[in-house]
Amino acid sequence: MPASLQKVEQTLRKLKQGALADEFISTLNRAAEQAVPAAAPVFAESIRQLTVADAKAILTGPKDAATQYFRRTSTNALHAQFLPVVKQATDAAGVTAAYKAMLAQAGPAASLAQTFGGAFGKSLGLDAGPLDLDSYVTGKAIDGLFKLVAQEEQRIRENPAARTTDLLKQVFGAVKKQ
Repeated sequence: MPASLQKVEQTLRKLKQGALADEFISTLNRAAEQAVPAAAPVFAESIRQLTVADAKAILTGPKDAATQYFRRTSTNALHAQFLPVVKQATDAAGVTAAYKAMLAQAGPAASLAQTFGGAFGKSLGLDAGPLDLDSYVTGKAIDGLFKLVAQEEQRIRENPAARTTDLLKQVFGAVKKQ
């Protein structure tokens, strides 16, 4: 849940409206999940761009060197690929669509922090501007994806049985022998 909406979530739960908060969170998670399949061609392009120096740095670098490489070379492209999918999914979801409609209806006054002044709004836990829900979900989807990539990279580095292709066996087997 975005930090700027956590107080809203807590209030809903106190008012016995936890199901509404749960549905809202579920719509955000479903939107993020729908975007993830778009990562494969982006990662494939990053692999095609891999230089010998990059490959050496991945093999001899820290346990998350490949993840760092992918984060560095693909985050912008992932954002560009994920955002339209997330937008479509959040637009289709009832609770999220209602949130967006409320912001659109309120216009510049949508942010209570702006309405009541920055310091007062921040003391209430509100951001200085309205939340871009699609960018938030897209960013969280990318963060989650890289967390999974890092876990898989660690597994491949530590467990020879996780090296499921001949190339992985050859490359990481050679690194271990050195």
